Amino acid sequence: MEHEAVLERLVGALKQRGATVATAESLTGGLVGGALTDVPGVSAVYRGGVVVYATELKAQLAGVPEDLLAAVGPVHPDTAAALATGVRERLDATYGLATTGVAGPDPQDGIEAGTVYVAAAGPASVQVRKLQLTGDRAEVRWATVEAVLELGAALVTEELD
Repeated sequence: MEHEAVLERLVGALKQRGATVATAESLTGGLVGGALTDVPGVSAVYRGGVVVYATELKAQLAGVPEDLLAAVGPVHPDTAAALATGVRERLDATYGLATTGVAGPDPQDGIEAGTVYVAAAGPASVQVRKLQLTGDRAEVRWATVEAVLELGAALVTEELD
């Protein structure tokens, strides 16, 4: 598995802290949750996740404010931050991870394919990263999984120190 090292860091840091994580995914469609649940013993730290592909589900299931979605749309750093924060709260997890973006091959609402935001929310902070990825749809989606796992591992490790 390609993501073994970052998964080991993230899950190890969560276990060390006695913390949990939840996921809110759009363009990755459950790949982040799938990668996490490939790890033996992850049930100690993974609460679950929501796949909120449709824009209105970002509000209904993940708690993104409807006025925020109306103002900036589903592919925006503030939306990513709200997804991570919302899933953290709704699934009662210490940390929330989120993905939103355009996997391609075509642009969506004027946003070019490969434009992605990943976010990690914890008790002390929320971090968002913008990615401008290249490749086909599968490559964009898997690069997004790697990026959000890296961001989550970095945030949990940072908050441990």
